[in-house]
This record gives sequence, structure tokens and C-alpha cells, in this order.
Amino acid sequence: MAKPNSRTTLIEYCLRSLGAPVVEINVDDDQVEDRIDEALQLFQHYHADAIEKVFLKHQVTGTDITNGYISIPDLVTDVVSVLPIRQTNSGGGMFDLQYQMHLNDTQALGYMGSLVEYEMTQQWLALANIIMDPDEKHISFDRHKNQLRVDMDWSKEVAVNDYIIVECYRILDPETYNDVYNDYFLKRYATALIKQQWGINLSKFEGMVMPGGVTFNGRQILEDAKEELKELNEEIRLNWEQPVDFYTG
Repeated sequence: MAKPNSRTTLIEYCLRSLGAPVVEINVDDDQVEDRIDEALQLFQHYHADAIEKVFLKHQVTGTDITNGYISIPDLVTDVVSVLPIRQTNSGGGMFDLQYQMHLNDTQALGYMGSLVEYEMTQQWLALANIIMDPDEKHISFDRHKNQLRVDMDWSKEVAVNDYIIVECYRILDPETYNDVYNDYFLKRYATALIKQQWGINLSKFEGMVMPGGVTFNGRQILEDAKEELKELNEEIRLNWEQPVDFYTG
């Protein structure tokens, strides 16, 4: 059996899972396309394997400074942070507090040393950075607008052609990474959605007797699909969803 590696082959897989071509699946092509869209939307929203953590570089324009926000690509789902925007490129070098802490702690670890104190130091540094770092900015990300607002004085703190680095999570585009279409959960969820649509369609003809004495049983197909979808929704939230506090945008 060929692995689904495109939208078309995923649809073919789902229909075969429901019995095609031996059984006629009474679902319109447009309905199938809608259910695939729905399956992908849920998969990309909740499944950890559907996203990746990336750092995106954005070059500031005059429009950004005027608007007070930067545009974010459609595939970005959550923004975690914006790397500190510095007034100078010189930095603290070897006199930087974090550099010294890293240096001293790494030396203190020694061969097969304990990582407990090092981890505690990193937590302390993170807290100190929140309290003392003047470059810490409050950010607000609106996915539907594709806008990332950074609360700062844009006219003074950045200039045209400066760079802003955004730490974020981005959807793996299935058209680029076509192995997504072969994901075990996605295949089952898309099949269950199409099955539910099939049951809805057939339920309109409940009790109708066809030539040969065949009777439509759309209600049972619909109930089975609903139960499968309920289980799959619980599975993705319990087993595959990233912890909510991973994201701040």
C-alpha cells in the first residue's frame, strides 16, 4: 500500500478505509475536500508533530515603525518571545553578567559534576532577566491579523533596516513536507470526518428500501463516526498536544 504523500492520495486512502471502491461512499467531492481541510486544521492546531520551533528574522521598515507592529507569516501559530533589541552592537562581552555566570558554572561542573546547581542558576538568570533587563518587551500576537505588536518606542529604539528576531512556532507546510499526509493520527481523523459526512448524507434516506431489499443504515454509520471522533479528540488533547504554557502569543 502506497503511503499518502499528497492531498489527493490522502483522500484516496480515507475512501479506501471506508470501503471504496467495493462500497460506494455517498459523499460529494467538495464535502470530502471540506473534511480534509477540517482534519488538517485540527491536526495543525493541536498535534505536536504538526509544528516546529523556529527563529524568524525580520528587517524593520519605515511602515513597521509607523504601525508599531510587524507582519508575521501565515504559518506561524504562536509567538514565544522577541529576542532583546539592543541599542548598540557592542554588547557586554566577557563583562556580561550572563556570560560570567555561564563560565563560572560550567567550570564548577567539572567531570561528571552535578547539573542541579547549574539548572538553578539558569532559573535565577531567567528571573533576573525579567526583572532587570531593560530590553524585555511586552509582545502581543494576533494570529488572524498576522500581526506582532511590540510595546516600545519604535521611533527611538529601532531604525529602518534593523533586525528583529522572533522566537515562534510554525506549521509544517504539508505541501513542502509531504510526509505529514502520512501521519497516523491525521489519516484516522480525516477518515472519521468523511465517515461522519457519509452518515449525515445517508441519514436523509433512513428506512428507504432499494431494489433488492437493501435498506440504508446511515444512522448507524453516523453514530459510529461520532464515537470515533470523540475518542480521537480526546487522544490528541491528552497524548499529542504541547503544554499550553509553552506559548505566550
